[in-house]
Amino acid sequence: MKYVEKRHEPEAYTQWRALANEDWQPTYDDLSGDTKASVKGALMQEQGYICCYCERRLTEGDSHIEHFRPQSDPAVDPLDYGNLLCSCQKQIRKGEPRHCGNIKGDWFDPELLISPLDASCEHRFGFEGDGWIKPADSNDRAARETITRLGLNLPKLNELRAGAIEPFLDDSLTHDELSRFVSGYLTMGADGRFSEFWTTIKYLFGDYAAA
Repeated sequence: MKYVEKRHEPEAYTQWRALANEDWQPTYDDLSGDTKASVKGALMQEQGYICCYCERRLTEGDSHIEHFRPQSDPAVDPLDYGNLLCSCQKQIRKGEPRHCGNIKGDWFDPELLISPLDASCEHRFGFEGDGWIKPADSNDRAARETITRLGLNLPKLNELRAGAIEPFLDDSLTHDELSRFVSGYLTMGADGRFSEFWTTIKYLFGDYAAA
């Protein structure tokens, strides 16, 4: 889970909400078209185009706007941009395992769900060479519950993480080559994208990154 630093909401979204009047108050269900697309695009951009939970690559066709605190909570403003993230998985194909925002649903416990909006989230999880995710501190109950509730140890995700790890295990790489490889992987690209499973590579190989 990579820390998401929130930015200003898109101007089109601000202007849309400002249309509120005595006869019409905007709701999340009303959000559609270009305005909704601007919100989703802004969320994807501020996350470097990786899922807010598992860090898979986000694409337009396989992602959705996620309310970190569920809309079902009457204390939550469904239009609060500060509560919005972008999660992978939009339409689930038959037999495809659900994870991240799709499996989280309306579950929320502030004591047990680690937030990607909390800068410390990157240090709460550890990884094994086979892609297994675990609490960085074995006594961290919240990390353990978050992994379970978001389905982060599904075989599908473990295999994808293992695939990201494998190139870094190449014995033919010199120390300098590995250092440059890791540094490049952890640097946001010119297109504003982070590499998939960023925190996995940072955890396992970050010490090799060039200073």
